[in-house]
Amino acid sequence: MSAPLLAGRTAVVTGGANGIGAATARVLAAAGAERGAVLDLREALAQAEVPAGWSAVPVDLRDAGHTARAFETVRDALGTVDVLVAAAGIVPLWTGIESMDLGEWDAVLDVNARGVLCSMQGALPAMSRDGAIVVIASQNAWRGSAVLPAYAASKHAVLGLVRSAALELGPRGIRVNAVGPGSVATDAYRARLARRESEQGPPVAEALARDAGFTALQRLATADEVANGVLFLASPLASGVTGHVLPVGAWVT
Repeated sequence: MSAPLLAGRTAVVTGGANGIGAATARVLAAAGAERGAVLDLREALAQAEVPAGWSAVPVDLRDAGHTARAFETVRDALGTVDVLVAAAGIVPLWTGIESMDLGEWDAVLDVNARGVLCSMQGALPAMSRDGAIVVIASQNAWRGSAVLPAYAASKHAVLGLVRSAALELGPRGIRVNAVGPGSVATDAYRARLARRESEQGPPVAEALARDAGFTALQRLATADEVANGVLFLASPLASGVTGHVLPVGAWVT
């Protein structure tokens, strides 16, 4: 029997307390990453199921100093970081450009783009020569959104950062890629749809079915399927892949 894909490897997942981040931590641990760290807001970690052998480290990616200290804790605990998954992100309420609140714009870019950069900066001093960075981007990294302009802008920024980091870090043997999920029916996404339904929007089931209809498979991808995409990019199976975005359940455009 062959060894697990990530046998002996360490992994760090930001935004790993719930949703896609939690699924990713679980999948990486099951694939052999028996030591790792889940980083998220303190209140989110209080409810999280962290994989056995992994630590939970509070972090607020909006605070660069706090982020740096959190990654110091991670580096002290793990020694070497083999895999960094930047999954932390926020999705604002649906709105258009004319009604966009600039404070909300700044908050989205702070977490979704600046937070990814700070995570890379925190992990890189301890990353192994054959390390892998995987960022959770979005289908909005290559397409626009009439109701999520800040989110789409942040994910376009993330994709530019991924491609730039791949060029910079390639000579060090570090690969940098992204996964671009379409709509995923996480608890957070269902809650957003429920809120929209309460404000005279379509019923949740109808909205989910509409989203599924935009995909080639006519169904929404699951958080575990997104996590499996992360596993592929983080593993030796993708040893020659860097600077790319892997769509998972993305809408056909």
